[in-house]
Amino acid sequence: MSGSASGATAPVRDPDVRRGPITWITTLVPRMLTFIRQVVAELRKVIWPTRKELITYTTVVIVFVAVMGVIVAMFDLVFAKGVLAVFGK
Repeated sequence: MSGSASGATAPVRDPDVRRGPITWITTLVPRMLTFIRQVVAELRKVIWPTRKELITYTTVVIVFVAVMGVIVAMFDLVFAKGVLAVFGK
């Protein structure tokens, strides 16, 4: 039998119990450093696009947004004309 002679065991400290207002402050810096290390490690895993791919993707996005803007403007114009036709000026 291990422990004390009376057979009683030491109470287990509950990790959810707050230890005071200073505890979260003292653990903040190490947690932030761990977070930054993990972010850097994840960024090293990223496959970054080449300059040519980046230019291609950017061009595709700009053209798509321009086309969608024209389509939305056309719908807006048609609906505005329709509302004016139904309700008058």
